[in-house]
Amino acid sequence: MAPELVPTVVKSSSKPVALPRRAYVTFLAGNGDYVKGVVGLAKGLRKVKTAYPLVVAVLPDVPQEHRQILESQGCIVREIEPVYPPENQTQFAMAYYVINYSKLRLWEFVEYSKMIYLDGDIEVFENIDHLFDLPDGYLYAVMDCFCEKTWSHSPQYKVGYCQQCPEKVQWPTEMGPPPSLYFNAGMFVFEPSIATYHDLLKTLKLTPPTPFAEQDFLNMYFKDIYKPIPPKYNLVLAMLWRHPRNVNLDEVKVVHYCAAGSKPWRYTGKEENMQREDIKMLVKKWWDIYNDPSLDYKPLSASEGPVDGVDIEPFVQALSEVCQVQYVTAPSAA
Repeated sequence: MAPELVPTVVKSSSKPVALPRRAYVTFLAGNGDYVKGVVGLAKGLRKVKTAYPLVVAVLPDVPQEHRQILESQGCIVREIEPVYPPENQTQFAMAYYVINYSKLRLWEFVEYSKMIYLDGDIEVFENIDHLFDLPDGYLYAVMDCFCEKTWSHSPQYKVGYCQQCPEKVQWPTEMGPPPSLYFNAGMFVFEPSIATYHDLLKTLKLTPPTPFAEQDFLNMYFKDIYKPIPPKYNLVLAMLWRHPRNVNLDEVKVVHYCAAGSKPWRYTGKEENMQREDIKMLVKKWWDIYNDPSLDYKPLSASEGPVDGVDIEPFVQALSEVCQVQYVTAPSAA
């Protein structure tokens, strides 16, 4: 289904303009180099002129030095407590996946009506604020691919079925109904809710761990309200060689550097597929943003800053939307 144009109308009023409480959010644990990824994400969002802040949910083990770096880049740093699965981590595809269950804490952030979650190894190259205007009541994300060997445990991989190209290998009728659509949890649009948060934790206690940890769990939990959005909103790099017909790099808005060897701040080009020209181009685009000093956060100066103790920046942002009709491209949810 082709994208449709959805008008967002903001009418003038004598009353103060109240913008919806929305934010981007990411997750950070430990004292490793992922802080560079989050800095790159913050600067990328700034470059595309998002109207909303970036919240960084940090575990207690994130050092103060890294928190200060994030705050200096305009991030809202919020500490959360870890969430652990009911069993040990030995059953996961990667041992470090166990800590990702802490992402369930994001549903506690009810000061925001809607949020867009982005992994720390993601970069936003075009504004995606219009995703906040998708209808409420659903979780939106990009469908994953089952063609990588990391999925060798799955029935989809074993029969050669992939939801990215369902016409290539049909789901065997003898295996019953085809599996539910499955999304990549590196990016998703969701609505925080205390009731949902408590139910997530309650359900987690009753759910055995699976190889892809919280991603499997979120897919199970939200399968009835999940709506797919196009791959351009979360380009998992393996799509470039697994499903090139599904990718138009000129249209890609969000890139997910999750393939082995693709983290820009660790890139050596030695791993499989990392010498591809498209990969090298995307790594360079990330570094161009990360190294651009003009994208560093610049707080309001004293001459620009709070008037009579009131920070006017949000009001300036709001005024820019008054009396305008803006058309945004809304992805198909079919």
